[in-house]
Amino acid sequence: MEKQIGKKSIQLERLLWSIAFPGFGQLLNHKFAKGFLFIALELLTNFLGNVNQVILLSFHGEIQAAITQTNYQWFMFYPCLYFFALWDAYKDAGDGAKPFAYLPFVFSAFVATVGLIFSQTFRIAGYLFGPVWLPIVFVPVGIIIGITIKHMLLRKHSYDNEQSTKSTPQLK
Repeated sequence: MEKQIGKKSIQLERLLWSIAFPGFGQLLNHKFAKGFLFIALELLTNFLGNVNQVILLSFHGEIQAAITQTNYQWFMFYPCLYFFALWDAYKDAGDGAKPFAYLPFVFSAFVATVGLIFSQTFRIAGYLFGPVWLPIVFVPVGIIIGITIKHMLLRKHSYDNEQSTKSTPQLK
């Protein structure tokens, strides 16, 4: 039991450090080349996308100014880079071997990117969320879609295996 808790704790630690900064989870997993690559890519997309300024403006409620400051050509790389770094740290920490475990990460990246694309005009209840908050609001949708598809594929895979076992004659 303690061994299982220790493993889950390590996986959670890697995931949380990757949430804090892409590449940190890889460093903790002793994947130094990948870790430094993710850190460099994060810094590049952050700088060229003007991400920190956009985050500051968004936190201060200056959504229109955040939209104006956003370099969408670079900022659009950020959700995919971010969620891939999360997935990679999670996978290398040991939980990524489960079938279709990557799907919530993939769909979160996709849906967050779509949220970013529409962040200049998309309103919820009349409120413009902008380039930081709209992608964040969309992430739970991506997680739910990914988990749902994962469970559907696991059931289909289980059903297919059941059917192939029934149709294959057993030798005694």
